[in-house]
Amino acid sequence: MPEIYFHIDVNSAFLSWTAIRLLAEGESVDIRTIPSAIGGDMSKRRGVILAKSIPAKAFGVTTGEPITDALKKCPTLRTFQPDHKYYHECSHRMLTLLEGYSPDIRPYSIDECFMTYVPFKNGGETPQNAAEHIRKRIQSELGFTVNIGISTNKLLAKMASDFKKPNLVHTLFPEEVPQKMWPLPVRDLFMVGRSSARTLELLGIKTIGDLAHTDPSILTSHLKTHGQTIWEYANGLEYTPIDARRHVAKGIGNSTTLSSDIIEAAAARKVLLSLAESVSSRLRQAGQCAGMVNVEIKYHDFSTISHQMQLLTPSQNTQILYQYACQLFDEAWNGQPVRLLGIRTSKLTSADALQLNLFDTAQNKKLQKLDKALDDIRKKYGKDAVVRGSFLKNK
Repeated sequence: MPEIYFHIDVNSAFLSWTAIRLLAEGESVDIRTIPSAIGGDMSKRRGVILAKSIPAKAFGVTTGEPITDALKKCPTLRTFQPDHKYYHECSHRMLTLLEGYSPDIRPYSIDECFMTYVPFKNGGETPQNAAEHIRKRIQSELGFTVNIGISTNKLLAKMASDFKKPNLVHTLFPEEVPQKMWPLPVRDLFMVGRSSARTLELLGIKTIGDLAHTDPSILTSHLKTHGQTIWEYANGLEYTPIDARRHVAKGIGNSTTLSSDIIEAAAARKVLLSLAESVSSRLRQAGQCAGMVNVEIKYHDFSTISHQMQLLTPSQNTQILYQYACQLFDEAWNGQPVRLLGIRTSKLTSADALQLNLFDTAQNKKLQKLDKALDDIRKKYGKDAVVRGSFLKNK
């Protein structure tokens, strides 16, 4: 029997978890049953919808739109501040429950994870029965609902969990792909973003089935290696096993919404330097070096662009990450006012296992010593004990 994977996805996670907390605090109305949403802090210019209830969705409220726009669609919309610490506690409780069913669990995000199916007695003799048992137990013991997708690989399990919601179990085995997945719009396929979807639709590829039956060489000529990847996904092919090392980070990053829009490159570089310090510090704490750097820019009109670049030698050094980030910013910025900047690193490599390029060794040793000295000072005396001169305000 082939290995079976579950993908467990919390339905409207932030809103569901907030509803649970409010009910425990004495709230009489379950906010999941009324037009409601979780939104950022308007005072800090993070006033966007992070999660919405099904009744709010009926008014046309969408995730990612400004709260002010959502209120125009639904004047009775109740909004609540996110509580990320509590959300992590809820996520942890779910993972702890799932660990009783499988030794192989991999969180994919705060509200979803993969796990391998292991049969168990009294309700778990088949994958479908086991998933139903787990779904019901999460609802009864933890108070929120999940969708569970079942398949022989992670891709199809994740696609299955995105079928009709909420609080349901769906299968998507390879033999079910033509019937269940191919009729869906191509934009619904995992890893097909808005830009890729536009390109595919211009090629006359409207459904996942159209994509599955397209010559891969046509796709790679327009989308490079990504075209080959999504062709494989459209055909249900994905061979990566679940990584049970739950706490190994796949990427480390940080972003900040600015108190006022930035209109000058010099001001943006100061923010990028602060972000580079934060990200590089977290890399060093994790014992990782980054092989890829990505810079995200969100403009005043909420449009977003990001650029990435591979490092010649993986690094965890502040100055090196900052230099790459500045180069990426200069390439991506179109001169419009900026409201958010972010730096994310990926392709992480263990710092202990990294073999530095011979020509980089002397420079890297100096930078490593500087970073270590700053880390030691901040660890002993606080993060503000040493401040870069460029961060000091003019008198």
